Amino acid sequence: MNEDQLKKVIRFQKDEMTGYVIYGRLARLIKDPHNSEVVREMSDTEMRHYEFWKKISNTEVKPNYFKAFFAVLMARVLGITFTIKLLEKDEAAGSAEYAEFDSVVPGAAQLGKDEEDHEKSLAGMIEEDFLSYMGSIVLGLNDALVELTGTLAGLTLALQTGKLVVISGLVTGIAASFSMAASEYLSARADNNPKALRSALYTGLAYILTVILLILPYLLIPQDDAGIYFSLGATLIIAVLIIFGFNFYISVAKDLSFKRRFLEMFLISMGVAVLSFGVGLVVRAAFGVEL
Repeated sequence: MNEDQLKKVIRFQKDEMTGYVIYGRLARLIKDPHNSEVVREMSDTEMRHYEFWKKISNTEVKPNYFKAFFAVLMARVLGITFTIKLLEKDEAAGSAEYAEFDSVVPGAAQLGKDEEDHEKSLAGMIEEDFLSYMGSIVLGLNDALVELTGTLAGLTLALQTGKLVVISGLVTGIAASFSMAASEYLSARADNNPKALRSALYTGLAYILTVILLILPYLLIPQDDAGIYFSLGATLIIAVLIIFGFNFYISVAKDLSFKRRFLEMFLISMGVAVLSFGVGLVVRAAFGVEL
């Protein structure tokens, strides 16, 4: 084995040891006994693979503590499932490298395949309560994006006064969030869902948080002649970022297509905004609104 190959083996070791530390910390963090045991098994798998590479290099390797700290922080903020699925994607790339290394270390390719298959099956066993409400969150988030981007675009052109746009947007958004939450509750109750109230809360919270983020530019940017249009531009950028972030999260956590979901939500939200801007132009011209 030459020097470059030895460096690769040590890097493989470091990755496995880092995975061992990450999953070990996550297992201690998780309160649910089932999920904790699943993640602990993932940690044990990483250690076995570390030992495999250690026999090749005859070297002890320390983990990447910064990566471990960041992974645990991400799990606290974004959830265990999302974090583990994201780590899986990184390890899938590592499995491809193992396959390329099989001619140097026989068994490396099989090790990578076994690791990928095993951890994928274990990740599928994790039960996270939050993800079961994703449909309710999608309902609130998507409806707020479509309705508020359109409403703010139309109001911006029709009224051209920042304070009036903010007041109108907030009244519309808050009323709509209550309406959506109530509709979700009644729908869930009709389906005999025992978690109807929590589903409604997720829908309402997703809606109202989206409303606040979309209206924020109108509160932060000075509302002079050009400022209101800068505010609308900033609102549309925030809408795109929300769409991107949410769909990235869903695509990772639930193994769905990111591109298709992102484009669908983006085109609907921006399409409604453009149409509403046109409606605002027509209303302003038809009624001769001057404020």
